[in-house]
Amino acid sequence: MKGRQIILDHLNGHEAAALMVDGKLHDILIDADLPRVGTVYRAVADRPMKGQGGLFLSTPDGQAFLRQVKGISPGERLLVQVTGYAEDGKALPVTYKVLFKSRYAIVTPDAPGLNISRKIRDDDLRDVLLGIAHEVMGEEPEMGLILRSSCEGAEAGEIAEDIMAMYDLAQAVMADREGDAEVLSEGDGPHGQAWREWVEPADIVTEAGGFETHGVLDQLEDAQTARVKLEGGAYMFVEPTRAMVTVDVNTGGDTSPAAGLKANLAAARDLPRQLRLRGLGGQITLDLAPMPKRDRRTFEQSLRAALKADTTETVMAGWTPLGNFELQRKRDRLPLKDLL
Repeated sequence: MKGRQIILDHLNGHEAAALMVDGKLHDILIDADLPRVGTVYRAVADRPMKGQGGLFLSTPDGQAFLRQVKGISPGERLLVQVTGYAEDGKALPVTYKVLFKSRYAIVTPDAPGLNISRKIRDDDLRDVLLGIAHEVMGEEPEMGLILRSSCEGAEAGEIAEDIMAMYDLAQAVMADREGDAEVLSEGDGPHGQAWREWVEPADIVTEAGGFETHGVLDQLEDAQTARVKLEGGAYMFVEPTRAMVTVDVNTGGDTSPAAGLKANLAAARDLPRQLRLRGLGGQITLDLAPMPKRDRRTFEQSLRAALKADTTETVMAGWTPLGNFELQRKRDRLPLKDLL
């Protein structure tokens, strides 16, 4: 089926949302019985970790770890936000740079100033958006604001309501610093994230059983297998281990001189989607199909373009002495195999 579809359903009793693009599963969000990314805590400082540049905190959901902090005493109250999911046996990752994010606006309590997405280039529209922001938050707001690219084409009233909702929430949460460890604001679930992040025009499907009738379940089953078919008969294996994720790219039956480059470019284009669907992050090592060193830059450009369109922060670490390529990807999702 051509076009975009957002399907809101449930899996194993948990809220879930799927984004289909031209009949292919582009993204999947599934809730879990764990603290959601974006949750804000009033936490209590526990003890510093010497040599690791961080601090353990007590929260209602167990221990959290805050990196790169100094001058905080045990027992001190802090407002922190969940940034990802913890590996087994490790503390929940949090940050003190709290953000309040919605479809059109991001309120930044610790970073004053009004900013508009650089993707919005129409000067008249930028002036209108600045006017809306000042009207809602005042001429000299005490908190910062980022207006997202989704504001382009949106109604002024919707943008103003969104800014006001996030600004009011930010003020209420940031003022609530006294007391025991407590959840002050819960992160968005899959349906809320879908509304917030999947902003391009799409058909919305909300009837029960939508995942089955629209082929989401079949494609989720494919995403649980290691082998991934690529263009031109090539394929790759995406396999998580405890230490890292390994990706092995193969040319298949193509024996032409350019077979290696073609397989590697196909892998680069599809890799972000595969990692997104499988919920994989951390250290990722690519064992690419053989290709001349002169083609490495072409591969890097293709991979960089694919990652630029992805929402998860991923660092291209570069080539190893053995000719593998390494990535470092933020763990902002749970592995699909754990959710299903």
